[in-house]
Amino acid sequence: MKIHHKAGTPSSKRVNIFLRELGIEIESVEVDLRAGENRSAAFREKAPNGLIPVLELDDGTCICESLAICRYLDATTPNNKALFGRTPLEQAQVEMWQRIVELQGLVPAFQAFRNLSGFYSDRENCIKEWGEESRQRLKQFLPVLDTQLGKHTWLAGEHFSVADITAWVLCGFMQNLELTVDDSLPHLKRWHQQMAQRPSVQ
Repeated sequence: MKIHHKAGTPSSKRVNIFLRELGIEIESVEVDLRAGENRSAAFREKAPNGLIPVLELDDGTCICESLAICRYLDATTPNNKALFGRTPLEQAQVEMWQRIVELQGLVPAFQAFRNLSGFYSDRENCIKEWGEESRQRLKQFLPVLDTQLGKHTWLAGEHFSVADITAWVLCGFMQNLELTVDDSLPHLKRWHQQMAQRPSVQ
């Protein structure tokens, strides 16, 4: 089993943190995104979406999309972490906050970065105005996280979950957009400091 990824990218970070939480190691294969390796026919045989990371099983079966990879690893690795929740209610809450952070946090963050930086201008049309709008939407979303963390220890309740991993990745990535977790977001800042103490993110 091996993981095809680019270590510094948000989606790869999410899977790598999840792996460390479970205490397992998998062979790593670096993908050269700048050279467009992920757009090659060979790579698309593994990942129809042309994105990293991709988990390749010993029999050649491939799983793309970071959350799908995490679900597979969680289900096939004996553990008591319950990173997707323990009870039906916890599982629903984890899924809810996972989706909220992805759709209202990560998606606009990615759109802002790609359109403002022009990092992939050789392969896509970058629209500065959309980048600025996406950055503003992300900025307006952060108080939602702060409010939730003012009510609970962790994002989906009192139990650490994959939703916290996703939010941690978001907080790291948004520094590329000159957005930080500061004193205006006291509960998010408390959580961020708490997260920083976990061995899996250090």
